[in-house]
Amino acid sequence: MTNIADIRKDYKQQILLEADILPNAIDQFEKWWHQAINSNIDEVNAMTLVTANLQAKPTARIVLLKGFDKNGFTFFSNYESNKALAIEQNPQVCLVFFWKELERQIRIEGTASKLGKDANDVYFNSRPIGSKIGAWSSPQSKVIDGRNMLENNVVKFTQQFDGANIPRPTNWGGYCVAPTLIEFWQGRPSRLHDRLQYTLVNNNEWQIDRLAP
Repeated sequence: MTNIADIRKDYKQQILLEADILPNAIDQFEKWWHQAINSNIDEVNAMTLVTANLQAKPTARIVLLKGFDKNGFTFFSNYESNKALAIEQNPQVCLVFFWKELERQIRIEGTASKLGKDANDVYFNSRPIGSKIGAWSSPQSKVIDGRNMLENNVVKFTQQFDGANIPRPTNWGGYCVAPTLIEFWQGRPSRLHDRLQYTLVNNNEWQIDRLAP
């Protein structure tokens, strides 16, 4: 049997130097994002979302990035889910991308806030029909009796909306995470990784520091 402690990989692909980065953290994210897209990474937009409630109990799960711009990073969810309830109590969250194919990680700390109705409607209307029906069918994070409950709901709402435009449920929408800190991590040999951290000091000004691995 393989000894877990013996599982290791030496990272050797690339380096991350101060001379190679952009002064704005969002621009640097966009640079790495395009490189990741061009590397054909599977589920490139998958990211870990970490929340903590008022009791400081952390919870993590994988969600999908659906957009980013100068304001932050967006994802969508049921507003009655566990993640939504935690964000309601404590909007301070963390996002983590791990692109193993590039030996890269990005950690984002910031504040999550709900998107407006118009932005929610635009994205919901762009979703496949099955995903729209799914949003109506699943009481996300709630205890249910079995799979049949979901399947019955799918049949119910498919029939209800047959041939009609499927509206967005009022309890479903997006969040934007406005970053205050973004760390770019590049794997290096012998665990001496490159870690460059951007900390927001003004509206559009970032302080850049190198962290020890």
